[in-house]
Amino acid sequence: MGVTLQQLAYFLAVADVGSFTRAAESIGVAQPTLSRQLRALEDELGAPLIDRGGRDGPTLTAAGEAVLPLARRMLADAAGARRTVAEIVGLRRGRVRVGATPSLCIGVLADVLRVFHEQHPDIRLELTESGSQPLEAGLVHGELDIALVIVPSTGVDPTLRTEPVLRERLSVASPSSGAPISGRGSVGLRELGRRPLVLPRAGYDVRESALRAFADAGVTPRIAVQGGEMDAVLRLVEAGTGVAVVPDLVFAGRPRLRRTVLTPPLYRTVALARRADLTPTHAVAAFRHTLLDFLDELSAAGGLAGDVQVLRRRDGD
Repeated sequence: MGVTLQQLAYFLAVADVGSFTRAAESIGVAQPTLSRQLRALEDELGAPLIDRGGRDGPTLTAAGEAVLPLARRMLADAAGARRTVAEIVGLRRGRVRVGATPSLCIGVLADVLRVFHEQHPDIRLELTESGSQPLEAGLVHGELDIALVIVPSTGVDPTLRTEPVLRERLSVASPSSGAPISGRGSVGLRELGRRPLVLPRAGYDVRESALRAFADAGVTPRIAVQGGEMDAVLRLVEAGTGVAVVPDLVFAGRPRLRRTVLTPPLYRTVALARRADLTPTHAVAAFRHTLLDFLDELSAAGGLAGDVQVLRRRDGD
């Protein structure tokens, strides 16, 4: 397989801070991912580089001390090469106009934008948060460069190219401070219809999916509050106003929410969309690569909340 620059970067991070946990945090990856890559590096080189058994934390072995200056030089040379090429292809300036649904902004895009900005600080990022249909219209009219949308919505515009990236389940959110809404760990639509429901505003794909599922089951939901944005919906649930059908991605980092599986299951597909007739700029292509790399890392580290699956990996891309 060979030694990769990423493995060397992980090795340098541990060598510099003397901690696997702080090294993983400093470079924005999960600790299991970092540890796995360091093991692969050691296997490739044929000797341990880090002594993991010390009382004061990880220390470099003799082989690690020998590799350290070489790794620094190789990464410095690679960074210089990237800067040179970036100046040629235009990644030192420009902009990327990104669109995403509110739940995707909450669940994954905020971290992707952070990583992309760290990698390309001179690229101006412009974010539009809306439902899939307005985002598709923004792409068609040239107001957006790339967007994360739900497919199929009411029908993706034929002038757009879509690339499925995630499949996620819709589950029921309730306040974790209260009693579970079901003792079985799952809840059916008929039982859910007897509870007060919080719905986002019209235009949210998750709203339409939930109402369509209720209608197909012949159930009329008891709507307590409707019309809010996703953040407001989640806050209302946390406050005990009602329950809500939401994408699994939004449960990450929200300990005040309890997730209950909905039966029969509801799934949706998230796709990356752009104009099919336009060649993406270098900045837009770089953003796509950053997004896919981030999803790969998150999936490999088991960092995706609930029932969320990465549909496409960057291997060989």
